[in-house]
Parts: sequence; structure tokens; C-alpha cells
Amino acid sequence: MYYIKRPFLLLGFIVSLNLNSQNDFESLGETAFSLNHSINSDYKINFSLRSRYFLYQESDFLFENRQLDFVHFSTYKLDYYHSLSLGIQYRLRESIDGGMNEFRIAQQFNYTKTNQAWRFGHTIRLEQRFFEFMTIIRARYRFAIDRPLNGEELNIGESYLIASMEGLHSVSNKSKPEFGHRTTAQIGWLLSKKIKIQIGLEYRFEAINIYTVEKLFLLSSLILKV
Repeated sequence: MYYIKRPFLLLGFIVSLNLNSQNDFESLGETAFSLNHSINSDYKINFSLRSRYFLYQESDFLFENRQLDFVHFSTYKLDYYHSLSLGIQYRLRESIDGGMNEFRIAQQFNYTKTNQAWRFGHTIRLEQRFFEFMTIIRARYRFAIDRPLNGEELNIGESYLIASMEGLHSVSNKSKPEFGHRTTAQIGWLLSKKIKIQIGLEYRFEAINIYTVEKLFLLSSLILKV
């Protein structure tokens, strides 16, 4: 229970401070369905469908759809610790909330290492985000940890913790460079050899060098291994 309470208490404290100190706070939900498949021991693919929707905006609680994301990642294992990934994503917004649709390409380097029950991950990602009237280049670095909550190995029916911190830097010829930060904490359950579910919170600071926009995300996902 200690591992479960600590990250959520920290995020809850941050949220309570912001709700009491500002009126432009936004909260959104994001629900995802993912399919994972291993082609062989070195190559695996992932397909995801994500739905994002508003929960709190302009001092009002509401439910309003914002976008749909269609995502694919292919990952090639270089050795026991390192891997490379290539991703493509299409974001549908124009027909949902009137925003801009987006096509995205991502290149990613992953490094993971385990220490007993703990697993540590470093991820460096470069993204090219294509909109109708502009292109944004974004660099991301994420440090993540995860571990089972019922011992050193994860067994069917048991839970696990995932927590991460991520920094982002975006550049475009039509806007100033932007820096962002994300802190995430999730709890997952291994329901069977092929099914996992996860719920959690993510707090985002966007454009912190220009005018900080703060958002809280309620995350939920179903992960199926096929």
C-alpha cells in the first residue's frame, strides 16, 4: 500500500494547490486500448486507439470529446538493455472539436535496466508533428520506474506501479520554442497472461517558458497481448 499511496498523494496535493489558486486549470480524461504482438524475440509491434475528453474546463465540470488518436509503434531489440522504436500517429480533432488534425512520426531510443523488483527506463524520443499550416519538431526525455506491488515478481491477479517524469522541448518556425514537463503515476493489474489494465494520473506543465498551462489527466487503459 505504501507504493500505491505515495505517488497519488503527491499528485493530489499538487492538484489541490492549483484548484485553489487559479481559474484556468483544466482536467481531461484519456482512455486507451492497446494491442501488443511479438513477431519474434527481437521485434514487436503495438497498435493503440486513444480517446481524449474534457472533464473540467473554465471553472465547470463537463464531459466533452476532444480527439481520437490512432497510434502504431514498431520496436526492435538491440540487446538485453537497448532497443529502437519507430512510430506513426494520426490525431483526429477537426470533426470532433474543430481543432487541427495532426500526423506524427516518432523515432525513439530505449534503455532499461532491472535491480531486483525494480525496473528503470530511459527513453529519448524525437517527433515530427505535421499540421495543416505548420510543422513542430519535438524532443522528449522520460525517466520511468515500475515494480510489482506483491513481491519481486508479477503474477496473475497481482498489481504493479508505474511512475515517470518527462521533459519536452518543441520548436517551430511559426512560434517560440516551448518547454514542458509531465509527471505520471499509474497502478496496473495483470488479469491474465494476455490482459492488463491500468489507471492513474498525469500532471502536465505546458509552455512553461512562455505562459504556463497546467492540466491534470485521468488515465485508463486496457492492454491486450495477442
